[in-house]
Amino acid sequence: MTRIHPTLLATVAALSLSLPALAQNAAPEARPSRVEGEAFTAPSAESAGSVPAETAEPNTGYKPLLPNQTRAPKPAEAARVDVATVAKGLASAWAMEFLPDGRMIVTEKAGKIRIVGKDGKIGAPVANVPKVDSRGQGGLLDIALSPGFRNDRTVYVSYSEPREKGNGTTLAKAVLTESGDGGKLENVKVIFRQMPTYDGDKHFGSRIVFTPDGKLFLTVGERSDKQPRVQAQDLSSGLGKVFRLDTDGNAPKDNPYVGSEKALPEIWSYGHRNVQGATLDGQGRLWTIEHGPRGGDELNRPRPGVNYGWPTVTYGIEYSGEKIGEGITQAGGTAQPVYYWDPVIAPSSLAYYDGSLFPAFKGNFLAGGLIYPGLVVLKLDGDKVVTEERIELGDRIRDVKVGPDGAIYAVTDGPDGKILKLTPKNREG
Repeated sequence: MTRIHPTLLATVAALSLSLPALAQNAAPEARPSRVEGEAFTAPSAESAGSVPAETAEPNTGYKPLLPNQTRAPKPAEAARVDVATVAKGLASAWAMEFLPDGRMIVTEKAGKIRIVGKDGKIGAPVANVPKVDSRGQGGLLDIALSPGFRNDRTVYVSYSEPREKGNGTTLAKAVLTESGDGGKLENVKVIFRQMPTYDGDKHFGSRIVFTPDGKLFLTVGERSDKQPRVQAQDLSSGLGKVFRLDTDGNAPKDNPYVGSEKALPEIWSYGHRNVQGATLDGQGRLWTIEHGPRGGDELNRPRPGVNYGWPTVTYGIEYSGEKIGEGITQAGGTAQPVYYWDPVIAPSSLAYYDGSLFPAFKGNFLAGGLIYPGLVVLKLDGDKVVTEERIELGDRIRDVKVGPDGAIYAVTDGPDGKILKLTPKNREG
């Protein structure tokens, strides 16, 4: 009997799984998209139930390439939470961060920063905030504390900066000086600008994530419109990218495109649509969550130099119902999303739960939803989603953070925004 080499067998098996999906979506590219490790192994968890979290009709006929890549099961036992309002009266809050003493610092879309006391009192606007273009999806976006904030009082803010002939996402740093229930920003310095400038009001991103090695990630959007969005595939453009910077806005020497004549050295990964959620996991690795069009919201673990496909590859369609590009969900040289949603949840934010108050959530991701009015909890095993749970809060959620007390804090969107505190419900109560 002729013996077939194990490597050939593995190759044939992988192709047999890939080709049906390629045929379904009329992909012109014969090679399967980039898939890591044991991606074709079905993930499982003892805690998983048999009913998916999402049961609504999808917007597309696309089929996932990988097991549990969408519509993962709910946990067999649902979380029970108490929800309390700890602050209210915020004007379209966009981001929240905890100060070392347990107070909160919040950005409001129109261009204000406020400090919220432990008693929920909202302070006066902080002075000297950079001017923002708050039209549409623009405005004052994320805020992050310097890793040395206790000593240097430095904060970083991302915002849609008004510029000649348009706007763009900009990153600045400043020193926060408090006075009374407010304060001011001093030594404000722009350290990075997304280029090119574009005259639009959509898809600015943006999240700031510091890393243990003293660097930071900055996520941005691709500006939405058909003309600029193709630049998400262009390494000489700053649209639709994740950037990795040092704390002064420079490209670290170990970035994937440093030294290239055709690529921006600040780029970490590309082919992104509109990344509004980003966080580190327990291993210090970056994860992002981004908006799709109709279908195709994505959870990704961006790796250096990897292309995440947009707008060439997507599990979504145009808002009109037409296909995007050639209507393919995979292509050679692009990475598959770890997970996607169809219909969309419109993910606004992402946090990693490392607290002790919710033992069942340990190591899970928490995503805020703008179309789904609440939080989406994702349990992973081996970088694959095994359960998805939804906690309805009745409000569009703009940001989510894990507090120093282990509680989960959700910031609601809109003109009368709130900060909600989630704690476990007493099962005997």
